[in-house]
Amino acid sequence: MEKQYVIGLDFGSDSVRSVLVDASNGETLGSKVHWYQRWKEGKYCDPETNQFRQHPLDHIEGMESTIKEVVKESGIDPAAVKGICIDTTGSSPIPVNTSGKALSLLPEFAENPNAMMVLWKDHTAISEADEINELSRTWGGIDYTKFEGGIYSSEWFWAKILHIAREDEAVKNNAHSWVEHCDYMTYLLVGEPELASFKRSRCAAGHKAMWHESWGGLPADEYLGKLDPYLVDLKKNLFEETYTSDEVAGTLSAEWAEKLGLTTDVVIAVGTFDAHSGAVGAEVEENTLVRVMGTSTCDMVVSPASVVGDKTIKGICGQVDGSIIPGMIGLEAGQSAFGDVLAWFKNVLTWPLDNLLADTLTPDQMEAAKDKLIAELSKQAEATPISESAPIALDWVNGRRTPDANQNLKAAFVNLSIGTRAPHMFRALVEAIAYGSKKIADRFAEEGVVINSVVGIGGVAKKSGFVMQTLADVMNMPIKVAVSDQAPALGAAMYAAVAAGIYPSMAEAVPAMGNGFEKTYYPNPETVEKYNSIYTKYELLGEFVENNINNK
Repeated sequence: MEKQYVIGLDFGSDSVRSVLVDASNGETLGSKVHWYQRWKEGKYCDPETNQFRQHPLDHIEGMESTIKEVVKESGIDPAAVKGICIDTTGSSPIPVNTSGKALSLLPEFAENPNAMMVLWKDHTAISEADEINELSRTWGGIDYTKFEGGIYSSEWFWAKILHIAREDEAVKNNAHSWVEHCDYMTYLLVGEPELASFKRSRCAAGHKAMWHESWGGLPADEYLGKLDPYLVDLKKNLFEETYTSDEVAGTLSAEWAEKLGLTTDVVIAVGTFDAHSGAVGAEVEENTLVRVMGTSTCDMVVSPASVVGDKTIKGICGQVDGSIIPGMIGLEAGQSAFGDVLAWFKNVLTWPLDNLLADTLTPDQMEAAKDKLIAELSKQAEATPISESAPIALDWVNGRRTPDANQNLKAAFVNLSIGTRAPHMFRALVEAIAYGSKKIADRFAEEGVVINSVVGIGGVAKKSGFVMQTLADVMNMPIKVAVSDQAPALGAAMYAAVAAGIYPSMAEAVPAMGNGFEKTYYPNPETVEKYNSIYTKYELLGEFVENNINNK
């Protein structure tokens, strides 16, 4: 039988990776990475104000170079590539003109941060999110946030657009429409058709833009007009229908086929979010929580409509029919910081290296010193005993995504003493991100969505046995680690295989192309009991900080 191949294109916060996959068995034949140069230089960002913007050129250049390289180096016949699917971060919307071109690709907006892609972790729209939440509860009509956990986040579509429109008149007046990152990259590959006919992503629209079939798509004009009349006009240039990622968005345009060395027969699937395709790549199934664990987490669950019914799950990041697996309800939650909590502490500890030894050590020596420090710190932290008198930390260094989004919240330490050392604090932070994870699982359970096991994917799952064992003990659940180093890209490739007609549905594609699991962490009963007691103190600390500390 003639070999058929598909490509999963995974856009992360720092880089894009193209993965070439054998559609018959899910084997990865090649993988290429492109790091975003402008982002690496810190352009268009201001961390102190939580402004994080990216230039689309970083992504366009990366898409071209990685696909070309992975096909060339694999040595396969380019005609055997049958499908491509793109996954990206989100909500990461981009303003475009009437021709569908990103404003930042025009000379007059080339260096304007407000014309860039507004990255998922940009929190400049906190006040706009507060307005959306207040209006949703008081205007007397449908609460359009109810299928998004009941709390709209500053990380999401409408809040970001409203913030930019108020801050930058030029961008507001020239933005004919706004397009999610996963949709925009897909739109480019299929030849930039009319925006009105282009197929927008179900997962992006449902989880971030308050789209739902029960009210006919996007929120009503009357509701949007109470926020800002501009949004009513903008809505006319957005979309009504949405599509799952096993569907065909189009075929590769002649221009991009020539750039990539592929044929115009390549099917381009509807775009998706990285967490959703990651869950697919990790072989998500009912009663399993898939955790995409990196700088932050996205936690994904699928459930039959018969289980969820008309119930809305409070305080999560959305429930959307077909957003992960077509035919099932996709439920999303997550932590605004996971690996970032530990990275923050690393940066605190390595400040002397950066500021006192920068002229003494070479860059390679500097990185080696930092790696050695963190490795030893983790080793000693793991060896410290679990104790109720030890430090307890909150994991909210970047606000809280789930449960009950509040990006104003800040982290905290208690139980510090003269005997507290760096390993004690590091352990407290590892435990904090595990407690935050348990809060998410508890919320699902409280709302009737049963979780029996956890699957971990991403860098943290692969690299830190200490973190994973702590997570298993705190959550009191077995945690499997997926074999694939690139689960989101693999999941995107699975979508592409169905869109290209290689498999009739995701039910056939996922088991055929899945890579399985490499390790399972099981909870230790004695440790579970200790953590149950400390977890109560974590909850009390969280309640005190949220209710008594001014986080504005």
